[in-house]
Amino acid sequence: MTGTSAADARRIGLLGGTFNPPHLGHLLIAQEAHDQLGLDRVLLVPVAVPPHKEATGDPGAEARVELCRLAVGDDERFGVSTVEVDRGGPSYTVDTLREIHATSPGDELTFIVGGDMASSLPTWREPAEVLRLARLAVAEREGARRADILERLSTVPGAAGRVDLFDLPRVDVSSSLVRRRVAAGRPIRYLVADPVAEYVAQHGLYRSPVGTTPTPR
Repeated sequence: MTGTSAADARRIGLLGGTFNPPHLGHLLIAQEAHDQLGLDRVLLVPVAVPPHKEATGDPGAEARVELCRLAVGDDERFGVSTVEVDRGGPSYTVDTLREIHATSPGDELTFIVGGDMASSLPTWREPAEVLRLARLAVAEREGARRADILERLSTVPGAAGRVDLFDLPRVDVSSSLVRRRVAAGRPIRYLVADPVAEYVAQHGLYRSPVGTTPTPR
């Protein structure tokens, strides 16, 4: 594949997650990152293997990819990357960024995370390489919390000038909440995109309650 010229370089945001299922909070964080950071496009990147027990009701990677595609619909600001699902197995962010960077070397990558995940960056695999391959966009509202996050990230070599902060309106919706409501026979419209709600209903997803209360994502 030929390289992309500087004039053609795109600013691509990457929002990773289990997306079990994707909800309006995911679309909101994608929208706010796109708008506030001047990104050309934001891609949802569903994991192949969910990292937590909260995915007991996981319908499978292919179904979660389809749910993501239904969630973004025809909104040209958004898309779905199957890089982690295609690779299979547990994924490390640094491996995903390397693969995407190799495929589209001219694009400027921005990895989008919440404040809690950003604070854990120093414990990730090769955190300095993560920040070399992509900027880090952190959704965080509170000023004091922002200062704590930046202080924590300053311990990672190369972090200076590679971290962007953006505001995110508070929306108390999680994938675990959606699954619990489905299992209880309660409506999920206005918590997820309508096509997602329709797919969940048509395919009978999440109807069986899990044995333990999942941790919200």
